[in-house]
Amino acid sequence: MSFLKEEELKNILPINGPSVEEVKKYLNKYKNEYICIKIGGSILEEKNLFKTLIKDISILKKLNFHPILIHGGGKRLTAKLSELNINSNFISGLRVSDSKIINIIEDVFVKFNKEIVNELKNNSSKARSINSKENNVVYVKTLSKNLGFVGKPDKINTEIIKKIIKANEIPVIAPLGINSKNQVHNVNADEIATATASALNARRLVIISDVPGVLDKNNNLISEINSNKVKEMIKIGEISGGMIPKLNNAINIAHKVKGTVIIDGRVIHSILYELLSDKGSGTLIRK
Repeated sequence: MSFLKEEELKNILPINGPSVEEVKKYLNKYKNEYICIKIGGSILEEKNLFKTLIKDISILKKLNFHPILIHGGGKRLTAKLSELNINSNFISGLRVSDSKIINIIEDVFVKFNKEIVNELKNNSSKARSINSKENNVVYVKTLSKNLGFVGKPDKINTEIIKKIIKANEIPVIAPLGINSKNQVHNVNADEIATATASALNARRLVIISDVPGVLDKNNNLISEINSNKVKEMIKIGEISGGMIPKLNNAINIAHKVKGTVIIDGRVIHSILYELLSDKGSGTLIRK
């Protein structure tokens, strides 16, 4: 990737991001490697953060990396259901998606999916929608009768993803999937991201949320951690709440993905600092 000259790098990189000298060191590291990026939380809803993040992902593309974007959108869905006076029920943190609301869920996520694709295009990056209505890659098994149309990824069609990347486009995957009967299901975006990164043997799975990463008992950021230490911290209660499933997912795919990173999307250019600087920006989870 040395064909990117210093002047070109200066034009591509943000002034307040990693330096050109640092970035040069990392260009070959991710050559021809897949980088799965999952975005969720308040980052999707805060306009400026969202726009900056999409710009940063388009920068990765301009540096000739292979970003694959997986997005959530639970807050947007909750707002839409409230607007329609539909109450949401949750079981173990998962939204019950019955026959009454699954079409609304699909419409909200497909529309959001296209918004993200358009925002990437506004940043001179070609992108392609992947959702239950077009280019679907997520095949699921229904989790339980009580949850309705909520699925767990069973198979990811990597061929479609690879074709999109070969066409020099960024795949943008919605949190939707279909089962063997072609029924659309609501799917947890973290699980799609994990399954996709694993199926592609990705170099990195980057989980962008509104937390700094994994913190120790003194609330200091842990920059790198292995599976055994994660298990130990969960066992003694140092890690709790929503961080547990994220870390368990990371551990489960550690033999397939070279590293999973949890970073704070509220920190400007955090993804660029994580991938293109010496200091990084979040917590790297390795085997």
